[in-house]
Amino acid sequence: MTVIGVDDTDSRERGMCTTYLAARIAERIAAAGGSIDERLLIRLNPAVERKTRGNAALAIHTDLDADHAAEIAREELEPLAETDDPRTSPGLVVADCDPDEVPAAVTAFARNAVREFHDLDDALALADDTGFETAGWTGGHGRIGALAAVGAAGAFDEWTYELIAYREFDRCGTPREVDEASLFAAAEDAYPAAWDTVDRVEDEAVCVPSAPGPILYGIRGDDPEALREVAGGIDSEPVERTALFRTNQGTDAHLRAADVADLTALDDGGAYRVDCVVAGEPETREGGHVFVPIRGVESRLTIDAAAFEPTKRFRHRVRALRPGDELTVCGEVSSGTLKLEKFAVRGLDRTALRNPKCPDCETTMSSAGRNQGYRCRDCGTSAPGKVETEVDRDLERGWYEVPPCARRHVAKPLVRGGFDAPTHPER
Repeated sequence: MTVIGVDDTDSRERGMCTTYLAARIAERIAAAGGSIDERLLIRLNPAVERKTRGNAALAIHTDLDADHAAEIAREELEPLAETDDPRTSPGLVVADCDPDEVPAAVTAFARNAVREFHDLDDALALADDTGFETAGWTGGHGRIGALAAVGAAGAFDEWTYELIAYREFDRCGTPREVDEASLFAAAEDAYPAAWDTVDRVEDEAVCVPSAPGPILYGIRGDDPEALREVAGGIDSEPVERTALFRTNQGTDAHLRAADVADLTALDDGGAYRVDCVVAGEPETREGGHVFVPIRGVESRLTIDAAAFEPTKRFRHRVRALRPGDELTVCGEVSSGTLKLEKFAVRGLDRTALRNPKCPDCETTMSSAGRNQGYRCRDCGTSAPGKVETEVDRDLERGWYEVPPCARRHVAKPLVRGGFDAPTHPER
């Protein structure tokens, strides 16, 4: 068996897509007489600065001879990689072994690559120790992701699928022709086996990218047959080819459980799931971004949790929080702020201090003056101070999430289940 890993062939400005390269390599291998056991699409740490939007690395599992497979991969990569972009730095790693026989150190490297930051020298040293062949172009920084893709099969316990349809390559850079009525109907029929295909509230075709690359649309979900049914129901411009990938998307593989009292100890660039208490009122700042201070359950030190404008209606959930609410929050820490992806309400503060009511006429009392309590102007009755009253809340116990239009590829949608409290999915 042979495992091929590739990464970093696309460009933010020029387009291309490493999944397209992987699909092409797999087709060439099949034409050369090799079988394709699997294609893996691995989302790596979404906080990596060098990434394009999804930060994906790709792996192909085949029975073709490693030398022949490597030759095909090079022949496909070199004309397609957008190396004129100085940020594009392709990498290739070829392992002459069964995916189940990839050394444990490489599997650990892959597991950590979605949560931590790896150095190129460390990746090359590990590849050299294992005897894997590597090749790089314009620096070859993509060898980090390529090595992670090689080790990914044994690195993750939870998997989903993505079916990607590619447009005719000479159409790249032109507006995509996808009939949204047929797309929304197909998405409705397949939900929830296929998820994050559209955002019904924002009326957005989430599966259709805006970048100038070769992807026409990508359908994600738990059931490959459901993905094929969605694709079969979409009216669009001609599809050049399709490819099915097994992936760690939609699994929360990037989150680390953090049992810390002091939230200020969370590292920048890390993504966490952590228990906390709301420590102040939410505040909407310039640009429509919503910030709310949170603290550890037994700490007074606070950091901000934020719902940024692109998370749209999720901000209403954050604005509904009140001091004293008990939460579990999930998100990436950047410059000391936790960027919310989802949160669970564990406990709600349902009381507020209000002016007392007159026991005789039930009119709300007014202040009798500084430090003089409250008095009913009609009846003359008095009370020493404000009283606790129960208030209605716009939130319930359970999990809330950003909408599909704002979801990170690796973040787990609530509709997939497996959460420890009731869920309030967005669709």
